[in-house]
Amino acid sequence: MLFLDFSSAFNTVIPSQLMAKLIDLRIGSLMCNWLVDFLTSRPQHVRLDNLCSSTITINTGVPQGCVMSPFLYSLLTHDCKPVNSSNTIIKFADDTTVIGLIKDNEEAAYREEVERLADWCDINNLLLNTEKTKELIVDFRKNADPHAPIHIKGEVVERVDSFKFLGVHISEDLSWTTACSKVVKKAHQRLFFLRTLRRNHLSTNILVNFYRCTIESILTNCITVWYGSCSAADRKALQRAVKIAQHVTGAPLPAIKDIYKKRCLKRAGKIIKDSNHPAHGLFTPLPSGRRYRSLRTKTTRFQNSFFPTATTLLNSASTTPL
Repeated sequence: MLFLDFSSAFNTVIPSQLMAKLIDLRIGSLMCNWLVDFLTSRPQHVRLDNLCSSTITINTGVPQGCVMSPFLYSLLTHDCKPVNSSNTIIKFADDTTVIGLIKDNEEAAYREEVERLADWCDINNLLLNTEKTKELIVDFRKNADPHAPIHIKGEVVERVDSFKFLGVHISEDLSWTTACSKVVKKAHQRLFFLRTLRRNHLSTNILVNFYRCTIESILTNCITVWYGSCSAADRKALQRAVKIAQHVTGAPLPAIKDIYKKRCLKRAGKIIKDSNHPAHGLFTPLPSGRRYRSLRTKTTRFQNSFFPTATTLLNSASTTPL
């Protein structure tokens, strides 16, 4: 997995290139002209107290903090697609990740994909920051051969043991101890503010709302991805934070395990209803129509992942398909 980092991605967008891609997407000329007017001739200055810098006119980039900016950036990068079927490119605003499935030590397709992506960035005026770009290798073979480093424009990409991707720490062995420890540490920091609110005699409802918004949201972020494969010690540490918060608020709080099951069922239900979802075919109903076919798993790691777990929960929660 190659986690790419761009230098000031939003600030390097050229409106003329963006408009050409919008035309390719068959967006009307009136909308394109309006966007050109929105992105060009933007006056900008810096203000500090009563002092203001001289005003300059900006004709490149998309405004930071604007709701439309991530969407326009996504449209700009819509043609950034993998060429080889063994590779996948995941894009979330300016966070881009290249995933290559390497078999029999054949890395040519993956390395060519990285080279093509670097060339695509040059054409689209996007500057890759090689120093912040990281590579993570997941390899469970007993006798794994050493992997040669990836080079981008002659610079070596650093290889890491774990990486924080969209708020979740992914480790090379796909264990979640690092992720859980980070989450628990952050939750305990927020518990200080919960105790402060109680010392100021706020009501139980306010304390519970504060917990749900600022602590539970941290403990359960992307929980359907990692909780099933957590160790027993990690689960106890997560639940311990909930027990402390429950003692502070004086009200019963939902257990992490119950939230995990609820989120899995909700996510699985959405996938089943959406025929266009890439994972829709993994939930196959049996001929009776009352249960779903269980996925065949060869490893405990796969068995504890989302899809087998969600299938088991669906079969135990209801007798009719969602």
